[in-house]
Amino acid sequence: MNGAQRSYDEVTHWRGYQRFYAAHLRYDPGKAPREQWWRWRGTDVHLDRLVAPDAPVKLILVHGAGGYGRMLAPYARLFAHTSPVEVVAPDLIGYGLTGAGKRPVAYQDWIDCLADLVAAEQARDGRPVILFGASMGGMLAYSVAARGGVSGLIVTCLLDPRDVAVRMRMTRLPIMGRLAVPALHQMRALDRLRIPMRWVANMAAMSNNPSLTTLVATDPCGGGNLVPMRFLRTFLCSAPAVEPEEFTTCPVLMTHPAADRWTPLELSLPFYERIAATKRLRLLDEAGHLPIEEPGLTQLNHAVQDFVGQLLPR
Repeated sequence: MNGAQRSYDEVTHWRGYQRFYAAHLRYDPGKAPREQWWRWRGTDVHLDRLVAPDAPVKLILVHGAGGYGRMLAPYARLFAHTSPVEVVAPDLIGYGLTGAGKRPVAYQDWIDCLADLVAAEQARDGRPVILFGASMGGMLAYSVAARGGVSGLIVTCLLDPRDVAVRMRMTRLPIMGRLAVPALHQMRALDRLRIPMRWVANMAAMSNNPSLTTLVATDPCGGGNLVPMRFLRTFLCSAPAVEPEEFTTCPVLMTHPAADRWTPLELSLPFYERIAATKRLRLLDEAGHLPIEEPGLTQLNHAVQDFVGQLLPR
């Protein structure tokens, strides 16, 4: 969706997600995040911010290919309620209210945009930044953290698209997962073609709740969004900025849903186990790919709370 500085007061599909969360995690009009715009390479990037000027740390929530910043609002509220953090949730290029730009977006654009946002937030007030990457946003956040300047990295999964097994589980069309990287590169002629993300991604496994899955898959800001083939091709052909054996820039916490039917733990473990930095794995019991179930949601909150606490200055 192209957003000409529209507001989530006008675009209301996100409100449908609220009923899947406990009352204290929902937003009424008086409790919505502060909406801001940040200019990046000619594109206005939409930010949701839970302002907390006295918090010593910032937590940037990074969505995947079926989400956007406002969709993650319940998690922003969850973390901000129990941890001393200011939460920032961007809509990455082509998602939410952030426009798609003049040329078809590539996966590298997302990496560069997020890296520049981290730098901008640090320049804003000097507070350390922790990245929280959900779904595909996990590897995205990893690549940004590998550049340095981040104090901590939290992910729900780490999906390396170089692994054909990972590609086949992520994609709805098995042929796309089986294609070798050279074959995917031959699809450059289709870069400008925009197709619904749900045609390619296995959105049927987004959640273990069928109603929530349908909502995500039909949300024009997220899972029902149109994306250029260039983005899909460049992600499936991407490699991490730094191999995990060389990743030492910050501690890592992987909070993996234990009942994830889309990207089960065995897809993330090979990459996670190779990470050289201090790391910890926390499984979220009963939780699906988009974790809404208990006790997983409470376990997620406690894991994030402990991780943030360990990074605070003594």
